[in-house]
Amino acid sequence: MSDRNQNQMKTALVTGSTQGIGLAIAQALAASGVNVVLHGIEAEEQGAKIAQDLSKKHGVRCAYVRANLAVATEAESLVSASARELGAIDILVNNAGIQHTCPIESFPTERWDAVLAINLSAAFHTMKAAVPGMRERGWGRIVNIASVHGLVASINKAAYLAAKHGLVGVSKGVALETATQGITVNCICPGWTDTAILKPQIQQRALLHNGNRDAAIRDLLSEKQPNQTLLPPERIGDVAVFLCSDAAAGITGVSLPVDGGWTAQ
Repeated sequence: MSDRNQNQMKTALVTGSTQGIGLAIAQALAASGVNVVLHGIEAEEQGAKIAQDLSKKHGVRCAYVRANLAVATEAESLVSASARELGAIDILVNNAGIQHTCPIESFPTERWDAVLAINLSAAFHTMKAAVPGMRERGWGRIVNIASVHGLVASINKAAYLAAKHGLVGVSKGVALETATQGITVNCICPGWTDTAILKPQIQQRALLHNGNRDAAIRDLLSEKQPNQTLLPPERIGDVAVFLCSDAAAGITGVSLPVDGGWTAQ
């Protein structure tokens, strides 16, 4: 994936990678020949089994590191813990995220704090830890999974909007700080994607359609996403692999919508 020591296999850390978009990215990177450290909050045995299956399927080395990214000290130490498992981290994908939807006047302060901690502060901590080693080696790829909500707004998502807009901003800044050092920093901004984080919103909509999930999805998509299709997580994995490739070496500081036309409106 790089002209830096073609014979040396790269190692990636993907946060929030035991399901959904994170797992799809981990699978895509492993399929491209990258060793992968999976991260989550599952029990060690459960996470290790996911890593073992990924390793067996793609013939690369995989490991699992458990960390609660809502706790700053655990987020700060995730990169070093991952490096102890598989070696220096060449690729960092900040994917872990949570969501809470609620009008601003009743938005719980503890949910605001949790969303900001996991969706934004954790990415700051992992980038801070990963960049020095990338600089020393003269090569690195950082891919932050933002959202269309890092570019545009929707109602009842104050914390998510703050976190994702913040992630886009800090990514641009770190991209400029590392632009001459063989490191790229970019965001992927998915639209509605078929993942667990969307489940509560679909369930809420289904209540308006006699419990019909398909009708709820159509209703949800009709408001925002012109292609009227829930994006498979695998497509985000494909884009992440591209951003980590030589073909994308000149792309840094970009926030790339993968949103079925949402932000074209």
